[in-house]
Amino acid sequence: MGEKYYKYVIVGGGVAAGYAAREFANLGLQPGELAIISKEAVAPYERPALSKAYLFPEGAARLPGFHVCVGSGGERLLPEWYTKKGIDLILGTEVVKADVASKTLTTAYGAVYKYGTTLVATGSTFIKLSDFGVPDADAHGIYYLREIKEADALVQAIKTKKDAVAVVVGGGYIGLELAAVLVLNKLKVTMVYPGPWCMPRLFTTHIASFYEGYYKAKGVTIVKGTVASGFETDQHGHVKLVKLKDGRELPADIVVVGVGARPVLAPFKGQLAEEKGGFKVDGFFKTNVPDVYAVGDVATFPLKLYSDTRRVEHVDHSRKSAIHAVQKCHSWFLPRICPLSYLWLHYYVETQRGWLSWLAWHPKFLWSQAIKAAEAGNSIPEYDYLPYFYSRSFDLSWQFYGDNVGEDVVFGRDNTTTQPKFGAYWIKDGKIVGAFLEGGTPEENKALAKLAKEQPTAPSKETLLAEGLNFALMTNRVGPPNL
Repeated sequence: MGEKYYKYVIVGGGVAAGYAAREFANLGLQPGELAIISKEAVAPYERPALSKAYLFPEGAARLPGFHVCVGSGGERLLPEWYTKKGIDLILGTEVVKADVASKTLTTAYGAVYKYGTTLVATGSTFIKLSDFGVPDADAHGIYYLREIKEADALVQAIKTKKDAVAVVVGGGYIGLELAAVLVLNKLKVTMVYPGPWCMPRLFTTHIASFYEGYYKAKGVTIVKGTVASGFETDQHGHVKLVKLKDGRELPADIVVVGVGARPVLAPFKGQLAEEKGGFKVDGFFKTNVPDVYAVGDVATFPLKLYSDTRRVEHVDHSRKSAIHAVQKCHSWFLPRICPLSYLWLHYYVETQRGWLSWLAWHPKFLWSQAIKAAEAGNSIPEYDYLPYFYSRSFDLSWQFYGDNVGEDVVFGRDNTTTQPKFGAYWIKDGKIVGAFLEGGTPEENKALAKLAKEQPTAPSKETLLAEGLNFALMTNRVGPPNL
């Protein structure tokens, strides 16, 4: 089987792949220059829909309605868009071997692709209970959710098991969103999670208590402080009972598991430098290997705002990191001043390798880091990300910006309106570093984002409690955030 060459190859077909493809197209592509190799059978889509509207009993979302880039208000990239742009969508195909030295990718079918530059956008996959050695964790009727094929299987189970009993294992994003949508489908739902409250990586106990109370009012039974230790099946191998570590047993027709995810580092693992569970990249998403970039869930990147390096699993970062890795922006000052200066500098760097070589190639002065910028001799700023998380379930909708470290101040929990609205600030070293709001308007959420980005000096706790959301809405803070 012969090899096929592409100037650019995106490995992975999720959210990041779609947004990167759009950026490539916006910056100029020749037909046949770019390929996306995806193990999924459909063009890139907005993955968050799978745990929300895709499972609705009425008016459910279906493709092509949520192909990228509608999640950020952009054009919907239907499969024919890729054809029109001369981008090859190689679907239902998994890259199982990469050789960065020879710039070669090999698929499960034995096809070989060579690249000039590759963008690793393989995302994450769910952690299974069987990974922890839980007996019978692969029984029929136990579902995980990451891709559209798994969402389809869960939809079918819901349709065929009306008025069923469901157990949701996990109290994070997936657990909370799926518990809500299962209730909407009129299933009897129990949530099980090990911590003292739900969403422990983000929520404080005061925030979590509101959501736990809301879910209970909707009919969800919550079992905290224990985990699933095994399952009992019927004669057909279908789950009928969830065994808990504390000895309790829960009847179940459907079990949905959301206990975390891990980045998909294969097939590049061992060839790219790693840090904090992902591939280590710079502020332009370049790895330590020339012409290999990594974005989204698999990238551990410099988080400038906190002088830290982090790996972030969220759709917002997947979109923005993919765009940033491809970007081409402002030209560096030397070419602008005099093209001959640029040519002289390039000659000196390549021939003399003196102190100016260090200056030219040092990250602080580098003008050719991002993929398209590198080709044009242009400069773009390093990635400057403000962490952002959100969720929607039932009639609830919350957003969080910044860092949830330090002391938290929860305001507005005494709100008695029919539509809940409250929030929180996080204070560290005398500054507000994080902000959370349930039930906010777009303008209010923008104000909170700007606040978290600017990190103003925090007033007293009493002042924050008294002013609440108004502290973020003060005149000098209103306006779109510089994200």
